Amino acid sequence: MQFRHYKGGIYDFICAAKLESDPNIVMIVYTAADGSFWTRPETVFFEMVEHDGKTVQRFTAIDE
Repeated sequence: MQFRHYKGGIYDFICAAKLESDPNIVMIVYTAADGSFWTRPETVFFEMVEHDGKTVQRFTAIDE
């Protein structure tokens, strides 16, 4: 599944994983077009952010 970042980048969702030091925290693992891997807490990945005076999702799923 692909997601578009509110700044325009396209990222591939890899998986959701529990943080070893705190299993109550779910981390989203995703990769960028350059092959780099990234993680964010699930709450941050799906949060709403302010951008250009509007409230938008940080990442939005792209319909395929």
